[in-house]
Amino acid sequence: MTRPDLLALTPDALAALANRGLVKRAVKELDAGVVPVLDTDAAGAVQGKFPDGTTTTLPPGVALDAAGCSCGAAGVCRHRIAVVLAYQRTQEASAPAELWSPGSVPDADLVALMGERTLRRARRAHQAGYRAKLRRPTAQDQTAQAELPTCTVTFLVPGDLSYVHTDAVNKDEATALAVWAFREADEQGTDTVDVGGSPTTATDLTAVTDLLDQLLLDGATNASEVLDVAWQRLHRDLTAQRLHWPAAVITDLLAQLAAYRGRSADYEAERFAALLTELHARTTATGPRAEILGPDEPAETPLKRVRLTALGARLRAENAADVYFASGDVVLVQRDTPLRTGQRLAASNVVSESATRSASRAVTLKTSRVAKTSLTPVGTAWDHLPQALVIDDYEAAAAHLAELPPRQVRARVEAELVRAIRVAEVSDLAYDPAAQRLTATLHGPTGTTCLLESNHRAVAPQALDALTMALRAGPTTITGTVRRHRGTLVVDPLAVLTPTGVVVLDLATDTTPQPLSPGTTASDSLSATVDSALTVLAEAAHRGLDHLTDSLLTRAREVGAHLHKAGLRTAAAHVTAFADAPAATTWLAAHLRLLVTADAR
Repeated sequence: MTRPDLLALTPDALAALANRGLVKRAVKELDAGVVPVLDTDAAGAVQGKFPDGTTTTLPPGVALDAAGCSCGAAGVCRHRIAVVLAYQRTQEASAPAELWSPGSVPDADLVALMGERTLRRARRAHQAGYRAKLRRPTAQDQTAQAELPTCTVTFLVPGDLSYVHTDAVNKDEATALAVWAFREADEQGTDTVDVGGSPTTATDLTAVTDLLDQLLLDGATNASEVLDVAWQRLHRDLTAQRLHWPAAVITDLLAQLAAYRGRSADYEAERFAALLTELHARTTATGPRAEILGPDEPAETPLKRVRLTALGARLRAENAADVYFASGDVVLVQRDTPLRTGQRLAASNVVSESATRSASRAVTLKTSRVAKTSLTPVGTAWDHLPQALVIDDYEAAAAHLAELPPRQVRARVEAELVRAIRVAEVSDLAYDPAAQRLTATLHGPTGTTCLLESNHRAVAPQALDALTMALRAGPTTITGTVRRHRGTLVVDPLAVLTPTGVVVLDLATDTTPQPLSPGTTASDSLSATVDSALTVLAEAAHRGLDHLTDSLLTRAREVGAHLHKAGLRTAAAHVTAFADAPAATTWLAAHLRLLVTADAR
């Protein structure tokens, strides 16, 4: 009897069930002649007897970590992996199997796998609604994957739910949600799907609107601390309703108000204004609940076992950094990581059983002595990143960014646009001393080009010198946040892979000043016009609409005229309407239009 499930387990699938080190060790031992004697009984159970007396049995329909092995190891050991690999070597290569979708799994099979009680819990999550991004099997890779709001589910063997891998503790519930996501996507013929729930947001958010209007009328300069109590109460209510995205906006708004009152440099009028407009957009837009207001998931979900590849870090303060990790097809970020811990994590492969993940893709890793977390150098892991996180064709990536919905109503996930950019060549390296900006042209493997831009930041004084050295060393991959400007992909780098290893720019030390050719930033009158209008409206929100001056309204009319002259007539009409009749409604309409226009440049 042939075991197609064992034949379908690729080295990557085995690494997902165990780790890549165990797979490499098993391969090495097999190549060295330490080969188990195999026997398959009538029921299909494959038994392997090793020269040292260890016996491993892999029954059909039993997950690899639940199979018996006399070595006594908990979970997937090298013996189980070696039996799978040895069995594959004894079988003739077969024709590729027909491509399979997890959506074809009936609910009866889910009940048999997990029981009706677990399936009822999954149905409640389904009724609330969620968004899933799917990767379907191909002839080269038979695995199927669903990216859910708080975990990733991978079907490693076509048609066999015994081989499902997920980093969530509630594996069965996540499996059911992934199956239903594929089922919905199969009907719609798409790979990103909103599953269950209501097609529109039907939540009463009047309390948000009332407080928002009051804050906009008062402005940051006159906002009463008494009103903060109402905001905090509203935040608790939204969190209890699992409206994660509006709750997150309120958290950021309160942080901006605290920074202003504390005379902190963290306060930015433009940021404060953008948060006000985002909150308005999320409370008035209609569309998928999971996208606009947040998935009906807990604020944090514990992960059973997570494998992460660090993609670099960004210093936010002198002693705190945001560290970015690749986890399957998405990027997670650990915010405000202590600097010493961040230096250890920022260029490491991490395996942890003491991690939690939020709906916004923030991850918390515990690295204390009692926590089950291990770190190894990142090595060549960037060469094996999932294709969803890799950019080879810069023009295609820019086109994809152009198709995204406005960020004011997109899912409010962290590190949404952090990617790994493959690089064939670097040219036109220059520094603009006026803007304190380093620029370069990146040439991709497909012949396309994009722009790299990195601004000097006082918190990371050696980052630009480290970036210059790395770009001159022949980099092969650069990680960073991507955006689109005038149809061109622009990269703000986090780390660079050179022939000598990974350079985490913000954490670089002991660099030497690098000579650079002088350069200037190309002027963009349209962008400057939009930025001027945003600045004027941000100042209005900062002062408060009840405290505007005639000079500010005159400036608003002037920028409205400039927008009209530049051809942005709709934006101009909104700005002029605000200048003529200052009110929360006219300000929000004008500012939202400008933000969307700025993102579409």
